[in-house]
Amino acid sequence: MFYYVLKYVLLGPLLRVSFRPRLEGLENVPDEGPAIVAGNHLSFSDHFLMPAVLHRRITFLAKSEYFTGPGVKGKLTAAFFRAVGQIPVDRSGRGAARAAIEEGLGVLAKDELLGIYPEGTRSHDGRLYKGRVGVAAMALRAGVPVIPCAMVGTFEIQPPGRRLPRMGRVTIRFGKPLEFSRFAGMENERAVLRAVTDEIMYAILDLSGQEYVDMYAPDAKALAAEQGAPDESSDEGRTQGGV
Repeated sequence: MFYYVLKYVLLGPLLRVSFRPRLEGLENVPDEGPAIVAGNHLSFSDHFLMPAVLHRRITFLAKSEYFTGPGVKGKLTAAFFRAVGQIPVDRSGRGAARAAIEEGLGVLAKDELLGIYPEGTRSHDGRLYKGRVGVAAMALRAGVPVIPCAMVGTFEIQPPGRRLPRMGRVTIRFGKPLEFSRFAGMENERAVLRAVTDEIMYAILDLSGQEYVDMYAPDAKALAAEQGAPDESSDEGRTQGGV
């Protein structure tokens, strides 16, 4: 219930007034039945803006750190994510990916929308990074379509490291559903999972217009740190991509 109060009474109207999101392709999101919405991830604001514009409830797999933070802020953050029905996923350990997939399949089994960021983390510099294959594994095992989504402009209003968003306008684009029935029964083949994931990432890239980097985001961030690159997650860092 809190999800709908937040969406229609508290946070949703505020977001729509503050950021005036332009919507493109909303008709591509099915009115009923299970589906995966796979998007780029540029900002903490993404967690709020996409659900605010969808007519249906969407459940995201959220990193477990949102539920275990210290102090008052940590408790408030955890309470918020639990109240809106988001699922904590432990990203550490060998079984983490398998556990996340099972959680996602549970959402789809209830004919609901599942939201996922295939990059696995926020982009630190506004570029689009290589997707992880969990999204493909869920799509093939559940036999559901994948709707690519591009958040455009959220990096500029709230890049990683900025606590509160700036005022600005964003665009949210939903692409045509991708279906992968041609790969039915092949969900255990690594090459197939890679090919499906790359097709999903290409669709997101086509919608977002970002620069693509064929590297996992955490690896790219670590490499940039080793090379002494400027911290692009700060307000003083470079702002690019998603335009």
